[in-house]
Amino acid sequence: MTDRSSLASSCVEALIKRVLPEGGFSMFPGGGFRADATAWAVLALSLAPSVERATGVIENGRSRLAASQSEDGRVSVSPSDPGPFWPTSLAILAWHGSSKYAKHRVRATDFLLRTTGKHWEKTENSPLAHDTSIHGWPWNQDTHSWVEPTSLSILALRTAGVGGHKRVLEGVRMLMDRQLPSGGWNYGNTIAFGTELLPQADCTGIALNALAGEVPQSDVEISLRYLKTQVTRLRTPLSLGWGILGLGAWGRRPGQATSWIGECLARQDLSGVYDTTLVSLLLLALEGKRGLEHLFR
Repeated sequence: MTDRSSLASSCVEALIKRVLPEGGFSMFPGGGFRADATAWAVLALSLAPSVERATGVIENGRSRLAASQSEDGRVSVSPSDPGPFWPTSLAILAWHGSSKYAKHRVRATDFLLRTTGKHWEKTENSPLAHDTSIHGWPWNQDTHSWVEPTSLSILALRTAGVGGHKRVLEGVRMLMDRQLPSGGWNYGNTIAFGTELLPQADCTGIALNALAGEVPQSDVEISLRYLKTQVTRLRTPLSLGWGILGLGAWGRRPGQATSWIGECLARQDLSGVYDTTLVSLLLLALEGKRGLEHLFR
């Protein structure tokens, strides 16, 4: 099955099976509420123009996210553990386009703008090559900033209309500092104890989405070349989804992207069903011919 419409419909059907009676989504059918799963599902369902929009499901998901937002604006993985606040950026994206949640979006945006990771001045004898003083965003409160949460925060803040804020500009600078000398990105380290670390396709795709329109193409050409060579052999959902979106954000979407996504979805017969994040990502990769952010326009 390689028809884009059929593939999109299968993704939508899989997501609908994770809808909870009280609103929101679980990570797997039969599971409990997860803020990150809900945000990803709402995002994918609301931005997929080729499928019928499940308006009630989307609205209930947004409402459940709003109910899980803390007073300071963050949206955490679990209400009982506010430290892992990285779903905040996803919630901002999920609330996009709905005036009903404008205040929630503003509170979440303000939280990201005043929040950063744990940073320190780089010393000459540091075992890490990257500049530890450049501020981005962490996964968890009071920890160092890394590539994925920083990339998602940049994307969220741009869609919220504050792309020119100094925090966003510093986040871009942080991503460029974490680009590996030979191309690509991993979770956020470049050279440790004198050894260059390996890139990862998913992290590279996420970073390229965040950097699109922020830096000249020449600054990321080496990473685009790396990702182009990798994506032809990738059939795991996280790497393939972000790989396709990353190349698409720079006008390099492969012509075989739809058939590759079909192959990836078919692998569930052997590996088991993908979680909500991965199904949503593949749906977005089907629709996002020019990257994730272009779907918001």
